[in-house]
This record gives sequence, C-alpha cells and structure tokens, in this order.
Amino acid sequence: MHILVVGGAGYIGSHMVRYLLDHDHRVTVYDNLSTGHRDAVGSAQLVEADLSDFGAIEQTLSVNSYDGVMHFASFIQVGESVVDPAKYYQNNVTNTQNLMDAMVATDTNHLVFSSTAAIFGDPEYIPIDEAHPKAPINPYGRSKWMVEQMLDDYDRAYGLRSARLRYFNAAGAHPSGALGERHDPETHLIPLILQAASGQRQGIKIFGRDYTTEDGTCVRDYIHICDLAAAHDLALNRLIATGQTACYNLGNGQGFSVKEVIDIAKKVSGVDFEVTDADRREGDPATLVADSTRAHRELGWTPEFSDLTTIIEHAWRFEQKRIKRP
Repeated sequence: MHILVVGGAGYIGSHMVRYLLDHDHRVTVYDNLSTGHRDAVGSAQLVEADLSDFGAIEQTLSVNSYDGVMHFASFIQVGESVVDPAKYYQNNVTNTQNLMDAMVATDTNHLVFSSTAAIFGDPEYIPIDEAHPKAPINPYGRSKWMVEQMLDDYDRAYGLRSARLRYFNAAGAHPSGALGERHDPETHLIPLILQAASGQRQGIKIFGRDYTTEDGTCVRDYIHICDLAAAHDLALNRLIATGQTACYNLGNGQGFSVKEVIDIAKKVSGVDFEVTDADRREGDPATLVADSTRAHRELGWTPEFSDLTTIIEHAWRFEQKRIKRP
C-alpha cells in the first residue's frame, strides 16, 4: 500500500513511518518540520509543507493514489493549550479540516486519526472504555474531540471513513535506539526522568504525593510507541476491508504510578538521580487506565512490549545515543 503520513517526522509519526517501511509499504511524509526532524523519516519521500496550505495538501493527495492517510500533525502540550488556545484550535482543528476537505476533493477515503485519552476528561470509572463520557477539560482535549465529531459528520455526508485511535501515554523508543522522543521542550514523564538519569537536567519533580493511589502518586497507562504503530496499521487494514468508521482506546490496561516509573528508571539506568516533591498540577486525575478490549477483539491487536521495564530500557537506549550525537 501507499500511505501518506501527515506529521511523519515527529515522535509517533516517525515510528509509524519506520513500521510501514519495515512492512514493505510505500510511504510519503507530509510535515512542516516545525517540531519534527528531517532525519527521522528515513527513506520515505518527504513533502515539506504545512497543513494550513490547502493547495499543498490537495496537490500532494492529487499526484498519487493513496490507500490511506495517517494524521499525527497536532500540538500536544496541555498547559500551552490553556494559555494559547487559538494556536491549538487553528492547528488541531482548522488545519485538520483542510486535510479532510482535501481528502474529500481527491476521493481519498480512509483516514487514521491520532486522538487522545484527554477527550474523556476526569474519569468517571476505571478502566476507560470507548463509551466513557467525553468531557475534555482543556483546549487540547477539546480540539481532538471536535475533530472526532467532525469525522462523524464527514463520514455521513461525504463517505470519508476514519479510525480514531485514542492513546493513553505513548512511551518508549524503537528497540534499536535509532528513534525516540525529541520534543523541545520535553513534557513527557519518561524522557524527563531519563534526562535526569543522563545528567541533562538537575533532577525530576513528583507533582503531588497525596492522590488516592497506593503510593500517593498519579497512576498512568503506558503504551510502547511500536505497539501504537502496529495498532495504526491494523486499524487502517480493517478500515479498508470493512469501510466502517470506528474508534479505539489504546493502552496496556495496567497502570503504573509516577514513583514506580522513577524506581524502574533508576534500576534500568543505574543512576540514583535527584527526586523532589512539588504541588499537584491542576487537572491531573489520580488514575488513567485504558480498556482496550475493542482493539483486541476487532483489530486482533496485542501489545508486544507491555512490560514497563522494557519500555524504559528502549527509551534509555535512545537517550544514551541521543546525548552522544554531535
């Protein structure tokens, strides 16, 4: 198949590109490189352009016949979305509509959309399944939920079929260490911890030790980046085979506390880095764990790297290679 990967130079997108290439697909990447990295796309063709440019995305879709599009080009920082919501609605909603309109105009009918568990807001029950009420509590989550609702409307009106994959905490790196997280600034827990272990930052802060969890720190569901990529491939295949729009929650179905992640990272790295306490952050639920039963049942998806130690080992391998690069 020939797949267009929008945002394919970023963290999740680049692992998707690598997965598709390793499985003998033809891949074109569409990315403005504002947060992505040119070297991350490997041998895939790169179209350097922005989704705000409708003509550019329509032209890209017109010159080839794509079996499907995978869309990862979103801003993801929750805190930033609160202080600058316009940035998030422009990029995550308006620019995504450009992509959707261009797909309709070029009769490109299969879209896999990178959504998020942030659409659920504060959980009413755990684990969280697809039917859980949608009540996002920040502009980032609202922007993703808006797109999901738009996709339902485009399905009914124009026949644009989609699979929406709602990630919990994407983590880890390619087992080879060749790809990993390179956000700037970094906001994700595991790479921040490993930067402390590698001496790239002073230490790590735990935001709150008084949550209603076993050790008082927040509990999250971590899913390996390569398992996410596999789920996208399975979702696209099912979308093409059935022509049915669907949504899937993606996680390991087990939660690990911030303290547990830190303890495992210390063991993996062999470094006893500094850990300090800080006040809770507003909007951090105590526990977020996915119910991925639907993905298991309908996609035949089973995470290969569900063990948190393995996830951190792969991320540590990338961190060690990253700090050695010139």
